[in-house]
Amino acid sequence: MSAQLPAKPVLNPLLAGDELPPFSAIKAEHIVPAVDYLIARNRALVEDVCANPASPTWANTVAPLAQADDELNSAFSPVSHLANVQDSPALRDAYREALTMLSSYGTDMGQHAGLYARYEAIKASAEFAQLNEEQQAAVEHALRDFRLSGIALPSEQQAEFKQLMQDLSTLQNKFSENVLDATQGWTKHITDESRLAGLPASALDTLADNARQAELEGWLITLEFPSYLPIMTYADDRELRHEVHQAFTTRASDQGPNAGQWDNTTLMGEILDKRLAAAQLLGFTSYAEWSLATKMAETPAQVVDFLTELAERSVPQAKREYAELQDFAARELGLNELAPWDLTYAAEKLKEARYAVSDEQLRPYFPVPRVLSGLFETLQRLYQVRIEPVDEFDRYHPDAQLYNLYEGDTLIARFYLDLYARKGKRGGAWMDDCRVRWQEGEAQQLPVAYLTCNFTAPVDGKPSLLTHDDVTTLFHEFGHGLHHMLTRVNVAAVSGINGVAWDAVELPSQFMENFCWEPEALAFISGHVDTGEPLPQDLLDKMLAARNFQSAMQMVRQLEFSLFDFTLHARYQSGQLAMVCDILRAVRAQVAVVPTADYARFENSFSHIFAGGYAAGYYSYKWAEVLSADAFSRFEEEGLFAPEPARDFREQILARGGSRPAAELFKAFRGREPNVDALLRHSGIAAAA
Repeated sequence: MSAQLPAKPVLNPLLAGDELPPFSAIKAEHIVPAVDYLIARNRALVEDVCANPASPTWANTVAPLAQADDELNSAFSPVSHLANVQDSPALRDAYREALTMLSSYGTDMGQHAGLYARYEAIKASAEFAQLNEEQQAAVEHALRDFRLSGIALPSEQQAEFKQLMQDLSTLQNKFSENVLDATQGWTKHITDESRLAGLPASALDTLADNARQAELEGWLITLEFPSYLPIMTYADDRELRHEVHQAFTTRASDQGPNAGQWDNTTLMGEILDKRLAAAQLLGFTSYAEWSLATKMAETPAQVVDFLTELAERSVPQAKREYAELQDFAARELGLNELAPWDLTYAAEKLKEARYAVSDEQLRPYFPVPRVLSGLFETLQRLYQVRIEPVDEFDRYHPDAQLYNLYEGDTLIARFYLDLYARKGKRGGAWMDDCRVRWQEGEAQQLPVAYLTCNFTAPVDGKPSLLTHDDVTTLFHEFGHGLHHMLTRVNVAAVSGINGVAWDAVELPSQFMENFCWEPEALAFISGHVDTGEPLPQDLLDKMLAARNFQSAMQMVRQLEFSLFDFTLHARYQSGQLAMVCDILRAVRAQVAVVPTADYARFENSFSHIFAGGYAAGYYSYKWAEVLSADAFSRFEEEGLFAPEPARDFREQILARGGSRPAAELFKAFRGREPNVDALLRHSGIAAAA
């Protein structure tokens, strides 16, 4: 390389090029020097590539740069993962600094005129027609991303755009940090067990374990989901439910017990301002319009019409379901006025009364070892792949387990599984990539995934018992993992989930959820923790009967989130922070059927849109749910484990990554355009239309 490089840091595990991350060797002080070195090296490589007098080709331009970027991504991937699952002050500071560096580098590459010219030359060359489908898609995606990074802007506006991107990276990360700190910044210590009346033994064990870890007697309630949800669902003490509800729904806001601490209110305004400014610099009228440039949906109106149609089909039934809940609560529970902190509690009591089944009855049939073996059996039957645990590997936490995925005797992928909630771990469930599949000549890298959940941890050596909702969450995240791991694409830029339209990326994950409701699959997914017996027929019948319990209420709740997100990003005007609350109120007037507490500030912890990748894209869950329900209907027609639909789903959806537009891939699999009817039927809403 012609450019002068900084000295390569010695003994830095992030630069070792290991096949898997050397987690135990990674320290906070390694992060910034490694990222700094790799960015400098990559910048020098770009200058060398652009100085090459030979005509631009895949081999002399795209391939070497893709290799260099993959090395940077592979070095930063374990850092990002550790920041999410093992937070510490030193790691947080280093991660924040590295994010700023990466944002600057990414924007600079997106605005590099010489690099853009070489990609344009490749697209215009005779060689382009000789490239395979994956390579052509990678070049076209790169040209699109250049345009979306401001390549056409004057230099002064390019600098402005770059600063906006750096600021957004910092602000969004701070939003996420505040939510984590607020979640872990409140607890309630209970010494009088009578206050926990109604809680099942599994929940009491979790709260007692929380207390033990905090070196306290009795029980400790936290705002982590395995603690929060049982209180809201089972606690007979209404005041306790109210107190916990208030603490949870006011996280990172100006309300509640920690009002003003870790408050995300002004951050939301700053994030929205900078998103709008960046979109307008690129010539878009709104951030929503900019976001659709990489999605299946073509216009903001198309998204709003889609969500509005679902609302019109769902709201009448949701209102009837809520009226039934009100009537039951008044008649059977003495709750003449349902408050927000009563909703989950009353709903569980109604479900038990109507279907004689509860989550706690089902838990013993879903111990983690049995659910995992059932998940792996499902994948073996569908795709003829085998999953085996790895005994010796470099762990970042005792909860983490590494697995190998085989096709025949050939290792094709790996994944880390981290199932349980703990201090310092971000809430929720997600899949992320550790290594991306690519092949260039004889060299090849296998895909490696991180699969992360926040289930109730095992207590006293007994296996963790999952709710059925937990089981569907695990299958959902594994669907993302399969999209990443079963790809056959050899070009990293469009391999796995890379390059996939954001509103289609949930298709494989939501598709996998369907198997959790099928008796044929439940026969091996479930098994009693003590006897191994599968779910009894009577319990199975009750669970299936209760599948669509309050499904319309759940639908409109998701539509509320989706419409709020998209409308906010479509209509927001600079400096108008009050629009956040105004739009939320308007959306709730349109679709919400349940009460909201005056103090609630759910938007302040809505990390999906203010810190994650779902800004102006939360509708993707419903959009992709239409695709997944319609895709699964083919399995309903031809057989749950019939070889033809499974083979086609793997080859047309999972294997192709972002190498072809998602709409084309769906049509190739289903033989037609997607239809909303399957989703409504699965949700028990079609009859109400």
